[in-house]
Amino acid sequence: MAYTIDRHPCEDSPRLGAMTLHPEPESVPRARRWFRNFIAPYDPACSIDDCELMISELVTNAIRYGASEEPWMIRVEWFRQGASLRVEVHSPGFPANVRLRHPDANDAHGRGLLLVDSIADSWHSGPSHLGGTVVSFVVGGAWPP
Repeated sequence: MAYTIDRHPCEDSPRLGAMTLHPEPESVPRARRWFRNFIAPYDPACSIDDCELMISELVTNAIRYGASEEPWMIRVEWFRQGASLRVEVHSPGFPANVRLRHPDANDAHGRGLLLVDSIADSWHSGPSHLGGTVVSFVVGGAWPP
């Protein structure tokens, strides 16, 4: 199978859903579509468009900078944390390589995390519990407290 989707409709589970993607350019629009389809039933008050944009940037970065000597996948998971939505993107590679850059106007790349930093209430990078790196963002006010 090229990809998988997990959905957790149980009210007790903070994880609302997850997807596993191949590290290929087609995975970026697929991630946006899946997120929109699977978050809609939870009726978040936050901007789904903004979340899709941030997911696009993080999946693109995972494809571009993920590295492993073995075949690998990208894992995207989204959670409800009280009134907030947290989205995580897991990929192989070294957490220390994730950094916020401030590219020059002529630079073609380097704006993904800058965009996430400007839209999300917070973001984080570090070691993934799956191995490799996780980059996550939080959007507050997604649901009533």
